[in-house]
Amino acid sequence: MSDLFDSGAPLGRVPLAAQLRPATLDDVIGQSAAIAPGSILRRRIAGGALGSVILYGPPGVGKTSIARAVGNMLGKRFRPLHATRSGVSDIRKLADEARMVPLLIFVDEVQRFTATQTDDLLAICEEGTADFIGATTGNPYHVLTPALVSRSTILKLEPLSLDEMEQVVRRGIGHLRAEGVEIGLTGEQVRRIAGRSGGDARRALTTLESLAVGHEARAVTVSDAMLDEAYAAAPVNHDRSGDAHYDVVSAFVKSMRGSDPDATLYWLARLIHGGEDPRYIARRIMIHASEDVGLADNTALQTAVAAMQAVEKIGYPEAQIVLAHAALHVARAPKSGSACRGISTAMQYVANNPPAAVPLHLRDTHYKGAASLGHVGYRFPHDDPRGWVEQVYAPLPKGTLYQSDARDAATFEKRADEYWQRVTGEEPPRRGRT
Repeated sequence: MSDLFDSGAPLGRVPLAAQLRPATLDDVIGQSAAIAPGSILRRRIAGGALGSVILYGPPGVGKTSIARAVGNMLGKRFRPLHATRSGVSDIRKLADEARMVPLLIFVDEVQRFTATQTDDLLAICEEGTADFIGATTGNPYHVLTPALVSRSTILKLEPLSLDEMEQVVRRGIGHLRAEGVEIGLTGEQVRRIAGRSGGDARRALTTLESLAVGHEARAVTVSDAMLDEAYAAAPVNHDRSGDAHYDVVSAFVKSMRGSDPDATLYWLARLIHGGEDPRYIARRIMIHASEDVGLADNTALQTAVAAMQAVEKIGYPEAQIVLAHAALHVARAPKSGSACRGISTAMQYVANNPPAAVPLHLRDTHYKGAASLGHVGYRFPHDDPRGWVEQVYAPLPKGTLYQSDARDAATFEKRADEYWQRVTGEEPPRRGRT
């Protein structure tokens, strides 16, 4: 491409990803919502009033590239800082420089700034001395100070789609060709690089560069074996402490709840591929065996508990089969939320109402004098042929806390409803029934 940073630098000195940084937002691949014509970022650039902007997203989605492009479009000098390596004195030096020349200050990993660093930075922004763009992989509302969040325009960047990743790879191939390196890749191989990069453009270009450099010939035909070698020690793009982790876990449990076995297996595989602790995954499955399946299929919890015990003994890779077994049981089982909803409602009721007195006939009678206190009248259900007698167990209207989720399936809850209706002659309380 024609507009490249460091376009004249040798390939061996400047990484390919750095050579391909876009000069303007028009050259950026992906992030259409954040950089589209008419977007808030475009309007701020057009008005020369960028102010403070936070770019939030996973690694390799273009945060630094977009910041550099914005600096170019504003005609301002780009001054990068890193939170872990730049102190307050560095920020104040930039403030002095900004009073003489227009600056765009860029801070990578801005969530690592101290409170003092943040205060100094905010002072520069509020005075209009310089524009500021911060980049973070963490959710700004969780990892940044409220003061910085309230004064910034926050733009969420998404991982690039597979088609966008292919564009990145093909742009890299074209740039290498312009540098005199012809790299031969089939369409399937290009798609493989795009897919294996997990929406991380820098990772894709680094892989492409590793395939292209170091050959005696200037023309390289990439084999599948070369690709396998390039990915043999490739890092897994999964942050077990960041937003991506919680988003994938959320998708996993919601797929089980939603009874989608394909999605359940996909998100489970993402967690396993990312090196997630199998015990953590098993704990999530156990929770949802009760929360989402519950009384519809009591064996789901048994399967989940057995899975936890199994993965503690065998570990990966075989543990993935056990986890799939348990997760699919939860996904494929009929669903009932009555246990989770019932205990949540009961806890709220207890917290918000005065404690109810225990009915006299249910009180302890294992001491002399209980009868004289009125602790009489309890009827033993097993003395009745039905195994049930009509008596008050709590001063609550029926259905106050428990409401059946029995549906048109031969579930435990459905069978229980039918049984007790025959015994008592009353319909069980069901959710949504008026």
